[in-house]
Amino acid sequence: MKKFLFLLLIFTTTLLFAQNKYPTNFFRSPLDIPLSVSGTFGELRNNHFHAGIDFKTQRRTGLPVYATADGYVSRIKVAIWGYGKVIYVTHPNGYTTVYAHLSRFGNSIEPYVKNIQYNKKSYETGNIYPKENEIMVKKGQIIAYSGRTGGFLAPHLHYEIRDTKTEKIINPMLFGLKIKDSIAPIINKIMAYPIESSSRINRGPQSQILPMKKISINEYITDQISAHGKISFGISVFDRLGKELNKNGVYSIEMMVNGKRHYYHDLETFSFAESKYINLLIDYSHYAIHRSKIQKTFKEASNSLSIYKGLINNGILEVKEGFNYIVKIIVKDFKGNTSSIKIPIIGMKSNEIVQKQKDTTNYKIVKTKFQKFTQNGVSIAFPKYTFYKDVYLDFSTNGKTATIHKPVIPLDKSFTITFDSTLYKKSDVDYMYIANINKEKYPYYLKTRKRENKLFTTTKTLGKYTLLIDNQEPKIYNCNFKNGDWISNYQFLTIKISDSQSGIKSYEAFIDNDWILMEYDVKNKKLTYNFKDKQLVGTKHIFKLVVSDNVGNTNTYNSTFYRKQ
Repeated sequence: MKKFLFLLLIFTTTLLFAQNKYPTNFFRSPLDIPLSVSGTFGELRNNHFHAGIDFKTQRRTGLPVYATADGYVSRIKVAIWGYGKVIYVTHPNGYTTVYAHLSRFGNSIEPYVKNIQYNKKSYETGNIYPKENEIMVKKGQIIAYSGRTGGFLAPHLHYEIRDTKTEKIINPMLFGLKIKDSIAPIINKIMAYPIESSSRINRGPQSQILPMKKISINEYITDQISAHGKISFGISVFDRLGKELNKNGVYSIEMMVNGKRHYYHDLETFSFAESKYINLLIDYSHYAIHRSKIQKTFKEASNSLSIYKGLINNGILEVKEGFNYIVKIIVKDFKGNTSSIKIPIIGMKSNEIVQKQKDTTNYKIVKTKFQKFTQNGVSIAFPKYTFYKDVYLDFSTNGKTATIHKPVIPLDKSFTITFDSTLYKKSDVDYMYIANINKEKYPYYLKTRKRENKLFTTTKTLGKYTLLIDNQEPKIYNCNFKNGDWISNYQFLTIKISDSQSGIKSYEAFIDNDWILMEYDVKNKKLTYNFKDKQLVGTKHIFKLVVSDNVGNTNTYNSTFYRKQ
């Protein structure tokens, strides 16, 4: 009990120190509803940490989003993917707040953005940087409305706080957000890792999941293991806030060995540049195969994350024969709700000789060298430091398909895949593209470039790639009026577009040969035009839509409508 209170005191002191670094009364809530979280700061996402907090918006769009403090709009962007519609507000105290996946901007900002879109004749704006003091906002001012722009998303508000000077992202909870949470994290898996070839766990050289049982409401224990040499562990854990069913990330993970801290990380802050190292924090190969994220309680040599504090031997434990150890892994959410698991270890040297198959192929990667391999018209080229360590790759080809190992190794950089197009008919090459087929039922288009007699692309994922042919034009359908209709009472013109192969690349819409802004909802495949954008002249109007896919197939839709202003 005393030890628990001591550890709780340390965590509380650490958290209070972190909170004292940041103003807790400066920012208000970005929403005027009780805050409910669907995604926590630093949560494990594919290839990155979640950079903010996701707030639920009652399963709907259009809720007012408020500036959380006085400041000026320093950046705006509209994109089909990523953050969708997003606003950045810079504040006088050195912080910038970010509001993403918006449905539309506030009354003082929406006309400013639409003017840029019409001048560029593009829904996507790229980054817009208003001049300082050009768009001032006050604390509590409506600057936007919540939405789900940026991809296949459910309605929510993504909210961030960044250091304006360094652009490092900081956990918004440290600024005094009021979120109810009395539920401790849930531990669902423990993995033990032999670190060296001579290391043993339960007499074997393999990583293994340890059986565990619950001994109290938030405490677990594994069966005793025997071990020898350098070992460490990994933990699969998630957190729930209140009655929410979302499996959120935890704030901190700590590993104690016989009462002494050997490992600790927390999610106070990190930079975008280091977020990719999440693939070294987790057991990447386990995730690739089982879709379950296990966080290692040891630090890989190439891992440059700044979230670690006070590691001993990078979290690696050297187990000696005849010694006993109690490893305790402690996980906490931001509110300090705690769960823990004990792993009893007995140091026992194994005399069993294990013949491990030697890992060799014809394709050895030395991480410090540029390397290129070619087979049957397919080349793969890896820049220096694409890999975090030296590895042996499997590489094979079968017709138009190349298998580049399995997607179980994380990469730091992109590599290039090149197909020799002279092996195929010119009429086919014009409509060919490179696709990832790791999920064979769902080929994934990769931006394919064509140069001389080559088709090539870049990617950060190993696995299967093939050449596919797309000679089908995109589909245009479900316009909300029929040719010749009177639509004087319509506020919006809507129409759907889709492409089941290489995917939509671009679209342009016109009324009476004048470009119009159509908002693209990729989830519902719908384009929407607001008739309030422009004053139409006359009653008879020609609507035209041109849609192109990623290999250049184009479809054009024309229709006539009548409208009184």
